[in-house]
Amino acid sequence: MKSDRASGILLHITSLPSPYGIGTLGKEAYDFVDFLVASGQKIWQILPLGHTGYGDSPYQCFSAFAGNPLLIDLNKLQEDGLLEPNELPTDTTFDLEAVDFGQVFTYKYPLLRKAFERFKVQQTTVRKMQWENFESKSKFWLNDYAFFMALKNLNGGKAWSEWDEPVKKRDASILAKLKGELSDDIHFYKFLQFTFFRQWLELKAYANLNDIKIIGDIPLYVASDSADAWSKPEIFDFDEDLNPITVAGVPPDYFSETGQLWGNPIYNWEILKNDGFNWWVERVKANLVIYDVLRIDHFRGLAAYWAVPFGEPTAINGEWIKAPGMELLEALYEALGNPPIIAEDLGLITPDVIDLRDGYGLPGMKILQFAFDSEEANDFMPHTFNNNCVVYTGTHDNDTTLGQFQSVKDADRQLMKNYFNVDEQDPVWSFVKLAWSSVADTAIAPLQDLLRLGSEARMNFPGKPSGYWKWRYRKEQLKPDHAHELLAITRLYGRR
Repeated sequence: MKSDRASGILLHITSLPSPYGIGTLGKEAYDFVDFLVASGQKIWQILPLGHTGYGDSPYQCFSAFAGNPLLIDLNKLQEDGLLEPNELPTDTTFDLEAVDFGQVFTYKYPLLRKAFERFKVQQTTVRKMQWENFESKSKFWLNDYAFFMALKNLNGGKAWSEWDEPVKKRDASILAKLKGELSDDIHFYKFLQFTFFRQWLELKAYANLNDIKIIGDIPLYVASDSADAWSKPEIFDFDEDLNPITVAGVPPDYFSETGQLWGNPIYNWEILKNDGFNWWVERVKANLVIYDVLRIDHFRGLAAYWAVPFGEPTAINGEWIKAPGMELLEALYEALGNPPIIAEDLGLITPDVIDLRDGYGLPGMKILQFAFDSEEANDFMPHTFNNNCVVYTGTHDNDTTLGQFQSVKDADRQLMKNYFNVDEQDPVWSFVKLAWSSVADTAIAPLQDLLRLGSEARMNFPGKPSGYWKWRYRKEQLKPDHAHELLAITRLYGRR
């Protein structure tokens, strides 16, 4: 994927301001697009938009295809005539700086149900056509997802591995009976997806009309408790009782001495290969509708993946197993043309990962927070870059740049001063300018860095299962001055 010099901001939808406890696809999202335009940016990068489950991580979702209903904007539902003005209380007590996902769920779902009940009786010809078109285009995944969520609701939210054996193993007669009994619930979950994607695609169209591209994220793996794992167990490494044989993770690394045990099911790559990687083709095709550019998370897992025997307490006792990444990319390119893909090539990168990335000319990632280690050389320092890469001050998995700078060793700080004369009074802006000035085709900074926020604004800490993904900014924090200073360096370094 080649591109002109460009720059942008990393900000997930949940982090937008709103009066209802979580960022949504409403006015504040459009206002953020306007901010990007005013600051000369061309890119808005977001995290996965999926329907999150336990732990609230957008990398552990109930479906590899479905959107997160909590992002649906209630005011837009009111504009559609599906909610009444007095049904949106103005005295909400949500935290404006952190998402309480449980509180948002409890508040929002009754209103989404109310909107659904009105939707059923307020069908117009246009709305009916839109619904039928959505069902048709989403048939690969929508029915399984909606049925899965209805069954999950019936089972009190339990993981599908804990359901009654006939339902867990998809007994045809039992499922046919339940599908009839749960038809209204199934319709509700389809309605949520219809509404989510309608609101999202309207927002994306607004961004694109303003010359803003959306970079989206595909997690390499799906969650164990997902519609994908339940409805298509044959494409995963499960035993005859549908229990995982191995699960995903990474060995001991920078973030954890015992590695990271993610617990996601591993793919049965032989089955996928025999089917022409159809599930992956459909997944990427669906994502190309909702994003302009796709970042494949944990790209190294397409060259070789760390497989940990199911039941291990940590990720230490795993092994590297070769994956058919080149064959998968061949199938994707043959089916989809030349999909714009960024390889998240972080972690333990071996020659096979580099060959896979470079074989298709995919841009990799450069993280400036990793660059200034006085004890060892690395390829994150800007003088080592080529053009075909994306440079970040930091990502959602890192501390904020200010938080990281405040904790660096003296020797590393001296290296920064020697290398780019870091301004100790405003170190974050020194990092942003270093990224923007580099030869990398694309430069991106998290909004936290633009706002000069510390560790309290960290989005995620890899290896920690809960307590993250909550950060939000207040509307008044993002000022015209931020747009002016960002526009100035964007012009100065030829990214506009």
